[in-house]
Amino acid sequence: MADVIVKIDGKEITVPIGSTVLEAAKKAGYDIPVFCNAEGLKPFTSCFVCVVKIEGGKGNFVPSCATIVREGMSITVESPEINAARKMCVTLLVSDHCGDCLPPCQTACPASIDIKGFLKAIADNKPEQAAEIIREKAPLPGSLGRICPRPCEDECRRTRVEQPVSICNMKRFASDKEIEKQGKIKLNNPLTETGKKVAIIGSGPAGMSAAYFLRQQGHDVTVFEKNEKSGGMLRYGIPFYRLPDKILSMEMDAIEKTGVKVKYNTEIGKDININLLQKDYDALLIAIGAQGASSMRVEGETLPGVYSGIDYLGKIARGEFPDLGKKVFVVGGGNTAIDASRSAVRSGADVSILYRRTKSEMPASDFEITEAEEEGIKIEYLVAPVSITSKDNKLYIKCIRMGQGEPDESGRRRPVPIKDSEFEVEADTIIGAIGQRVLSESVATLGIGIDKSGNIITDPHTFMTSRPGIFAAGDCQTGADIAVRAVGNGRKAACSIDQYLSGKEVAVVGEQNLFNSQMGPLDSVPDTLFEGIEQKERIKMPLINLNERKKTYNEIETGFEYDKAVVEAERCLKCGCDKIEDCKLRTYATRFDVDQNFFKGEKRTYTLDISRSDIKMETGKCITCGSCVRACAEIKKLNIFSFVNRGFKTRMTVPFGKSLVDSECDGCGECAKVCPTAAIVMRKNQ
Repeated sequence: MADVIVKIDGKEITVPIGSTVLEAAKKAGYDIPVFCNAEGLKPFTSCFVCVVKIEGGKGNFVPSCATIVREGMSITVESPEINAARKMCVTLLVSDHCGDCLPPCQTACPASIDIKGFLKAIADNKPEQAAEIIREKAPLPGSLGRICPRPCEDECRRTRVEQPVSICNMKRFASDKEIEKQGKIKLNNPLTETGKKVAIIGSGPAGMSAAYFLRQQGHDVTVFEKNEKSGGMLRYGIPFYRLPDKILSMEMDAIEKTGVKVKYNTEIGKDININLLQKDYDALLIAIGAQGASSMRVEGETLPGVYSGIDYLGKIARGEFPDLGKKVFVVGGGNTAIDASRSAVRSGADVSILYRRTKSEMPASDFEITEAEEEGIKIEYLVAPVSITSKDNKLYIKCIRMGQGEPDESGRRRPVPIKDSEFEVEADTIIGAIGQRVLSESVATLGIGIDKSGNIITDPHTFMTSRPGIFAAGDCQTGADIAVRAVGNGRKAACSIDQYLSGKEVAVVGEQNLFNSQMGPLDSVPDTLFEGIEQKERIKMPLINLNERKKTYNEIETGFEYDKAVVEAERCLKCGCDKIEDCKLRTYATRFDVDQNFFKGEKRTYTLDISRSDIKMETGKCITCGSCVRACAEIKKLNIFSFVNRGFKTRMTVPFGKSLVDSECDGCGECAKVCPTAAIVMRKNQ
């Protein structure tokens, strides 16, 4: 066969006569995006994403999939103008795409855990595999499965049927069964040693998560920890009845066994100079958390008998149990306030919480508030302390009642003092738990940016500070936050550190930020998505007897039984894309950084055809490329699919409102092979 010589972006290339520009560009090493073109099918030019320009032509874009090369043709494949056109085409297509790339629960998870994947493993009676899937993103499934406030469950689509899947508790189940079967936690062996050294300050969830993932990349990792044990606020801020020492220690020890070195009782600024540390290592990660207590800003808060919630919980973690007396007041409404209150109950005290807002505005988890009330803790809402005094070995808190003003920056209504509403209560102990702050003084000499709240300033995507090679992650970077975000950010920081150590530009987060199509917020998802789904009651986490519960620091949740865990995992609706790993729409939407909501207007809704046992068809995900129509007609010589309606309402489906099972479809799968999205997939491959 004769050849022709063409120029592609100024580079000469020889290709067989009759080749398309798309084929020629591919031979030259170009990856031209295309949706409607598939091997074995005639060019169709419906998507127009593969456009190029031909020199000497009319100046218009032409589809590379259908344009035949000719001798001496000069083709422009890549240019700002062409890429802008391709981006516009992809944006148009994705704007009318009714489907999710990732399940909403995974999108809501700060650690990006593959929730759908690990729930399927549990449903398939493979809990050890589920634990491995969780650890791909978060190395602490047993700990997080006990203390996470569950932002994923807030977005669980099962809520539209009855109640969300018990995702957090299922993480615990996977970890518990792994330990029960293996007697230990098995972590992956590191890659080949790189010879690069990383120092991490702090062995909390961010620091140890980063240490684990850096070690997996083969880097030499040393963690410096001021306390006698690792875990940070997981150990010194959460009571053992919620997170047992045994579980936390097993997970931390497993990370150390991968080769991570932890130097305990080593405080930065006291036992070691941070500037010398920075010089001795190739990279430095600051993960010191937010271990300082916020002040109540009232007179008398330094009196004997007044503790911060962090200080009090830290004492209990170390085996110290202060004598609190009979009457304890706790000031605050977060999880630390609840933990301190429930711990005080276990000392035999009568405990009341003073909170300046309403119950609906309490930041503590709802189930934690409920369990605290069950244990006899009284909560007084719309009350704030004014001052604390001491007389005859008693403490007296002067309080004022609060009204509700205009919303503040948090969106909650601002508490406003009510004139002449002061009152006084007597206490043996007062515990202030109104917040945490970063003790950043020990790292300030590095010359890195620190904001007015004491948080370390970093690039929000790479976690690198203003000084190259110095990174920060966890509460010291975000301010006091939840552990699962610290774990996720520790992993992301590790990716950026690995980039830095590899000599790459740390300009974007080490984990690629892939495009994520979403159907929309939970309350706006089409009702058709839930048609035919049977209601199944959420499995509740069993607790030990209430009377015993109020007296013990042993774990109060007993865990799911095996059969019930499987039933709970099967409640998962399996949201997300079945073709996420090789979906062209996601690939090109990521490449061109498109905004799915750029174009406004009416969009197609969700439809599902599972009338056949072997094929799943969701035409809401279709981009009307026509590939399935042509594959069926050109390869199988059948006309199962057709274009229905006109204009923006054109849909590709079985004509005359039929389902696949009512057509001549034999389940060959040729349509699924050429579908560039997951509009048609073979169910046997799910």
